[in-house]
Amino acid sequence: MKSQALNKIKGDEGKFVPVLILLALALIWGGSFILIKRGLDAFTPLQVGALRLTFAFFALLPIALKNFKKIFLKDWKKYLALGVVANLIPSSFFPLAEQGLASSLTGILNSITPITTMIVGVLFFREKARGLQVVGLVISLAGAVMLGLVNSRGGLGTFNYYVIFVLLATVCYGFSSNMVKRLFRNVNATVLTSLQMFSIGGFAILYLLISDFPTRIVSQPEALASLGYILILGLLNTAFALVLLNRLIQLTSAVFASTVTYLIPITALVWGMLDGEDIFLLHIVSLILILAGVFLVNSRAKETAEG
Repeated sequence: MKSQALNKIKGDEGKFVPVLILLALALIWGGSFILIKRGLDAFTPLQVGALRLTFAFFALLPIALKNFKKIFLKDWKKYLALGVVANLIPSSFFPLAEQGLASSLTGILNSITPITTMIVGVLFFREKARGLQVVGLVISLAGAVMLGLVNSRGGLGTFNYYVIFVLLATVCYGFSSNMVKRLFRNVNATVLTSLQMFSIGGFAILYLLISDFPTRIVSQPEALASLGYILILGLLNTAFALVLLNRLIQLTSAVFASTVTYLIPITALVWGMLDGEDIFLLHIVSLILILAGVFLVNSRAKETAEG
């Protein structure tokens, strides 16, 4: 009887725990953009990025030190390159973008990452794009351009060039995804993240020390609150979220885990609306176009992998 009860509990876990983890990841990662926005209340975009990396660096430092001699020293140049492309550059570009973009719109644009990953793979890593993937690429890029044209009244106006910062960040993610696939296939994801953070953490700390960060801590009334938001961004949205992602893949599959791509922009929208940001019909249309394109790219990629 006891063994039957235990099996039933495990069966229930297999059904409900993955869904709960998926929703938690969507809430956490969708909330990244509102946390960046609050961090900008007191600090510059580059300081927000450096603080985020610094907190993540210290959170993952014990794991990095444990693997320093055995793994890092042999390939430190590769880890440094990955850290720069995957973390150092994007962590600055997103705060730069939010100087002229609402956090919710930044979250929507971030969902174009699978598209830029495919483009980078085709141009630089000899990947092949299938017919439906090209169609998906065009649809998603059309959605991104439309979103950049939506003005403060909900109509179409001049292009918002802050969109380019987000697109460049997703290009960086495209490079890093392809690098991980080819150079770090056999490295544990948690160890990999800790070592790439270890490789760039010193640069982030050094920048904070030579910038006016110490002065802002004392002079800005919102400094402590902003610091708290960035602390959450660095610890919860990087270290803890990675643990959740690894557990989700263990319980299900990488394909199931990838569905978080479709939930992040939705939760980013909700966080932005709760913060009083304006959401117009054209924003929703842009989101639908982007996600439709991503769906076509991903579905074709899954068919290729399964075939």
